[in-house]
Amino acid sequence: MVRDIIIKPVITEKAEKLSKARNQYTFVVKRDANKVEIQKAITSIYNVAVESVNTMVIPGKSVIRNTKKNMLRGRKPAYKKAIVTLAPGDEINIFSEE
Repeated sequence: MVRDIIIKPVITEKAEKLSKARNQYTFVVKRDANKVEIQKAITSIYNVAVESVNTMVIPGKSVIRNTKKNMLRGRKPAYKKAIVTLAPGDEINIFSEE
């Protein structure tokens, strides 16, 4: 459904700066979601007007974990990230309990 498209908000220093300076919010979304679906999901969940949606696929990375006995190799999965620009005057409180 609509809530399945948005996985979680991205909470980093850069994302916080974007939200304050440019009114842009960053979310991790499903890999197969398109911009129109993301826009509808954000509008229905947070009741805000979305001006634009930019998406990008972040490639998976190789990970090496060194333990005392052996070295473990693995891979982090790829994910899709969406940067949503809201209309002036709208804002999203990510830390609120809805």
